[in-house]
Amino acid sequence: MGTNRTNQGEQANGHALEDLLTLARSIGWGAGAILQDFYHNSAPVEVQKAGEAPITAADLAANHYILDNLHAALGTQNFGYLSEETFQTQAPEDRLRHEWVWVIDPLDGTKDFIQRTGEFAVHIALAYQGRPVLAVVSWPEAQKLYYALKGQGTFVEMPDGQGAYTQTRLKVSDRANPEEYAVIVSRTHRDDRFNQLLTRLPFRDRAYVGSVGCKIAAIVDHRADVYLSLSGKSAPKDWDMCAPELILTEAGGQFTHFDNTPLTYNNPDVSQWGGLMATNGCCHGELCEKASAILQEMDQER
Repeated sequence: MGTNRTNQGEQANGHALEDLLTLARSIGWGAGAILQDFYHNSAPVEVQKAGEAPITAADLAANHYILDNLHAALGTQNFGYLSEETFQTQAPEDRLRHEWVWVIDPLDGTKDFIQRTGEFAVHIALAYQGRPVLAVVSWPEAQKLYYALKGQGTFVEMPDGQGAYTQTRLKVSDRANPEEYAVIVSRTHRDDRFNQLLTRLPFRDRAYVGSVGCKIAAIVDHRADVYLSLSGKSAPKDWDMCAPELILTEAGGQFTHFDNTPLTYNNPDVSQWGGLMATNGCCHGELCEKASAILQEMDQER
């Protein structure tokens, strides 16, 4: 396969993408159930690592579950695996040599999980040659699982209360006036430069949400129109963005760097530096240009 374009019946190293999506959806629900077990336990959340990127026992348990199930079904010869919880101990060549790579965040929004806001998610994506072709974002507390396959749209899956699930296709809003937009940003990953950028953009409303997956869910559910990220001393990682990106773009939105170039994944450096813009697509180029111009003005004022 020499292109990022995928169609129904297409194969990923001998596995139909539709079958891989079914597998990822099942694993997404299972990992979400593990997180909920920890989240609703009366015992305090155990923090394994404090600081900018805390790790809880829930992160590790969900990570083991996801990788164990993917490895059991697919092995490790034909697919690479890039997970937040195993990245530091993994030899880079284990993933860089593969065209097909699973990009996983077993608990996106760990700080929100610890603070019990309910805004945490499971991200599972399959990237081909650096671009996502399959994505699952499970939001356990909302009992929603968003999924997408390249070229086939975005859907949300919810329990029907009778042991089955309902699936609904999602499309972003057609709102086209940035002055009426609601922008959704992180509660914690904001520095002075980012806050200044926000104040100079034309958006009417501002909302704060934890997980990137939950932020993108807000856009495809029509509760917001724009998500912004701007790296500072640190930057979001591949596992933060890969699955949410495809959920948004297959629903008709756009997700790029401020210079309108696409994000790429499974590079030697897994950080997504610079400014990132996710929108409903109606004014994407205009907003990217405006954000870039504002940053340039800010730099000249320093």
